[in-house]
Amino acid sequence: MDRRTTAWFSHNLGMEMPLVSYGYAGYPLLMFPTAAADYLEYERFLLIDAIRPHIEAGRVRAYSINSVNRYSLLNEHASPAIKAELLTRYDRYVTAEVLPLIRNDTGDSNARPLVTGASLGAFLSANSYFRHPDQLRGVIAMSGSYDVRSYFNGYADDNVYFNNPAQYLPNLNDGYFLPILRGAEAIVILTGQGAYEAPERSRQLSGVLSAKGIPHTLDVWGRDVDHDWPWWRKMLPYWLDKLL
Repeated sequence: MDRRTTAWFSHNLGMEMPLVSYGYAGYPLLMFPTAAADYLEYERFLLIDAIRPHIEAGRVRAYSINSVNRYSLLNEHASPAIKAELLTRYDRYVTAEVLPLIRNDTGDSNARPLVTGASLGAFLSANSYFRHPDQLRGVIAMSGSYDVRSYFNGYADDNVYFNNPAQYLPNLNDGYFLPILRGAEAIVILTGQGAYEAPERSRQLSGVLSAKGIPHTLDVWGRDVDHDWPWWRKMLPYWLDKLL
């Protein structure tokens, strides 16, 4: 399997940000890591192996990036304002740095990657998609939470609001983004009902999307399906089979 790594100093984040890509052709898939993990997490926990048939067949070209969760949401020493600002700067890093790299790499200046992630990666991927449905094709969000206000201890500003799908989606009424979302072809919200899963969080997001007339799939797996890697290694290839 073709595998390449690169890194550059992000002017939006003020730090070096690495990226790994897998594959030589196919639809671009942008992957956001869980919790405070890094860009190689999906390789270490064998999720890349789980989608290897798609990659080796040239159906998928996967890109995995770092998050800033360890400096933002999970940083107990940072002020809420700094944590929220970092999420906004991370959003600019994705759109202004990562997406141009993917488009250059694929040779398609109009490429709209599918985004995915598990746990906090589900939040990051969903937030990226819902903020930029004109630049991304869709999202496969696995075992996520889409209301992150608890990380800010009651603090509120525009950076919190515009990085919190549970807040901004219910109020989305503009004439540009809402029609694009209502024409969405690939919004998949996945959750299990087993240990450490919180299916009510996925149901909450589904309710918001339904209220806005945004088509999506809420896929709730069984009570034996835990918040853990063996299930994410089943969920992602299952839905790639359906969407690609």
